[in-house]
Amino acid sequence: MISDRKMEKYLLEYSSPEDPVLEDLYRQTHIRFVNPNMITGHLQGRLLEFISRMISPGLILEIGTFTGYSAICLARGLKPGGKLFTIEINDEMNEFCRSYFSRAGVASKIVQLTGRAQDIIPGLDLQFDLVYIDGDKREYTEYYNIVIHKLKQGGFIIADNVLWGGKVLEKSTRDPQTRGIIEFNEMISKKRNIEKVILPIRDGVMLIRKIT
Repeated sequence: MISDRKMEKYLLEYSSPEDPVLEDLYRQTHIRFVNPNMITGHLQGRLLEFISRMISPGLILEIGTFTGYSAICLARGLKPGGKLFTIEINDEMNEFCRSYFSRAGVASKIVQLTGRAQDIIPGLDLQFDLVYIDGDKREYTEYYNIVIHKLKQGGFIIADNVLWGGKVLEKSTRDPQTRGIIEFNEMISKKRNIEKVILPIRDGVMLIRKIT
């Protein structure tokens, strides 16, 4: 049986290489911050960039900036004049993120917002083509119920960590983060105005398309 590490090495070998800015961002995140595993990383970042380029969105909303890796990847697919609005509750991350947005050449495309997504999103008078959810796992259902009304018909939502290290199979768990993901997945499974699919890349990525 092939180990996960061997498989990841194979996938990386046959995927486009990580560019120097993102490579440095990944390294500095692991050196400077607590819980560096929250960063998107190369393979998933490539997937986000591919999806964004395929959709060519005019407006993207991201919940959970962290150190800005996913924002850079998503912003690279914006159509000319497009904007990405990214929300991070920790204001101490702003300056670090801005420096890498600038180095990646996407600073003019990204609007950084600080605070709780639930407080900020209702005040955005915008309709988004693409939404990326990667915030507090306990609040995924809340995020969805807010952003679905800010998403254009035919628009997409990408939700990260929907397999949560396999802990979604532990139905009786009381861990609040795991419960948040389980409840989100179960809610999504019952929705009839969307299409959805889970990709088992990294920690699980759910793609959602709004039909009506």
